[in-house]
Amino acid sequence: MVSNFTAIYDACVLYPAPLRDFLMRLAVTDLFRARWTDAIHSEWIRNLLKNRPDLTLEKLTRTKNLMNSHVRDCLVTGYEALIAGLQLPDPDDRHVLAAAIRCNASIIVTFDLKDFPAQALSLYGIESQHPDDFIVHLIDLNPTEICKVVKRHRSSLKNPPQTSEEYLESLLRQGLPQSVTALQDFCYDI
Repeated sequence: MVSNFTAIYDACVLYPAPLRDFLMRLAVTDLFRARWTDAIHSEWIRNLLKNRPDLTLEKLTRTKNLMNSHVRDCLVTGYEALIAGLQLPDPDDRHVLAAAIRCNASIIVTFDLKDFPAQALSLYGIESQHPDDFIVHLIDLNPTEICKVVKRHRSSLKNPPQTSEEYLESLLRQGLPQSVTALQDFCYDI
């Protein structure tokens, strides 16, 4: 079952590996359509390489390629001509809005809500959501499926393995307090 809404992941939510991994696992559920662009990939990879000298371009390119191969129709193209006509507080974010318009996304998942004001996005039927709000909405949409995703995700963590409590704490560190509360309410076995 493919859902009827599309979400663009902004680079800032793909930057932290734990959140990126969780968002990718959510993306393959088909509860929604996850989208991004090569420019979004370039942004999170460039910033991560700048701040983490222990990582290599080859390793992050492998991650990017895995993301692209596991999420159906994830890459948005053909949006570039829209960029110049868009107005946002940070002109460097217009490519994200252009991609959202191009793929008919209804949501931009971002930490940078101030850079995607409701007034600018509403013209296109798009809203920005903090990843915590986005995940809570997914839990509301299908708590059983999200609980399965969470259990599989935690079970896959081997280096180091995490207890349920450690896993939820790692989600808290990603800025997801509402999601953690909802998961504690809905998921009996994480």
